[in-house]
Amino acid sequence: MGTAGSRPGTTSRLPAECPPLRLRARYPGGPGGEGLGLPALLRPAMGQAGARYDVIGMDPRFVGRSTPLDCGWPVGPPMRWTGPSRADFDRQVALQKDLADKCRATNAPALPHISTRNTARDMDVIREALGERKISYLGYSYGTYLGTVYTQMFPGRYDRVVLDGALDPRRYNPRVVRGSESANGQALADWAGWAAKRHGTYGLGRTRDQVLATVDHVVETSARRPLTVGTAPDVFLLDATVVPLVIFAGTGSDTDAARAELSEHLSVLARAADGQPTELSGEFAGLLRSQITSQGSRSGSAQTAILCGDVPASRDPEQYWKDIERSRAAHPLFGPLTNTIVPCAFWDRPREQPTQVRHDAPALIVAATGDPRVPYSGSVALRGLLPSTRLLTLRGADQHTLYATYHNACVDAKVNAYLITGKLPAEDQTCVKPDGH
Repeated sequence: MGTAGSRPGTTSRLPAECPPLRLRARYPGGPGGEGLGLPALLRPAMGQAGARYDVIGMDPRFVGRSTPLDCGWPVGPPMRWTGPSRADFDRQVALQKDLADKCRATNAPALPHISTRNTARDMDVIREALGERKISYLGYSYGTYLGTVYTQMFPGRYDRVVLDGALDPRRYNPRVVRGSESANGQALADWAGWAAKRHGTYGLGRTRDQVLATVDHVVETSARRPLTVGTAPDVFLLDATVVPLVIFAGTGSDTDAARAELSEHLSVLARAADGQPTELSGEFAGLLRSQITSQGSRSGSAQTAILCGDVPASRDPEQYWKDIERSRAAHPLFGPLTNTIVPCAFWDRPREQPTQVRHDAPALIVAATGDPRVPYSGSVALRGLLPSTRLLTLRGADQHTLYATYHNACVDAKVNAYLITGKLPAEDQTCVKPDGH
């Protein structure tokens, strides 16, 4: 399965402390996420379940240490905000075409072999190489799509399956975050209320509306002139193609730590918008390097190649422009980002048809009602496609991915009970976010 110079997937293995119950694979999402170091991070949250499993982390083909793809791009993930004018959009079309052409020129032999279906095949090669009759699987975000594809391609070769932050496989496509605008808008408003209570720390406004007005001021100013942030050697010019992406990156979690980080970033941007000097934390500088410099080329290349290799994208720029303009009216900040044109519009067509869900598969689907990355409706839809699944819902959280990442005791306990017993609950389950979490 390791075509075009790739390995079928590089793995790490954390053995069970007692005789293993089943092999357990874990994929972190992305697409293009690395997984080798994740078993050690996962084991503590598994409680008693952790001692019963061999936990396997995998870098999929062309990711991380598994012969990584690098298109030599000057930027990281290519998703960019589209400004209000047609000239802004035309510049994005030219950029995305250039990125696609550059990747094809440097990696043409590899690109046809990059897809979720091939990653699923690699997973099965690893299962066989490790001498396991079945695997159990935990997938986050895009990893839920990979897990769903595996169940359809290899029925009978899996045991316990947990799909956290699940995608509707029928809506999976190169613009994978399209449809998340409302959830991101709500998450941003909830964050603004949190930040308003801490005006003394961040200076963004004393009410939610004032904080949101500061966000608008930052975006509007960046559309007129790039914001200069940082001090040498980390000085960045952030225009309106990038600033909304920074905001979007901060809405994926409602933990205090995540909200504090977004508040710090917006405080820097607000000062820059007012022409004041700014200093960047190491974390913020790293985020910007990964998004707008060549340091993010590998992650952006792998993510894009997988999405483009799975589902064909529209090749008509006019369709993207219409989608952007239609979404802009209701979602002026996030709509022009989630509907933007991507390199897949200029990519070679996928070699295989997208996977269709034709077989039922028992699994535990885990989701938060306010998930800002994958709308909760995606988990509900997957629940309907796979009648034997059960849906574990966390209400009241603006959070993407839950098990072992959000530290909600109710969610972790219910997932661990399933991993220990192998028995899905008789009906769908609900947990509630505690006040103050």
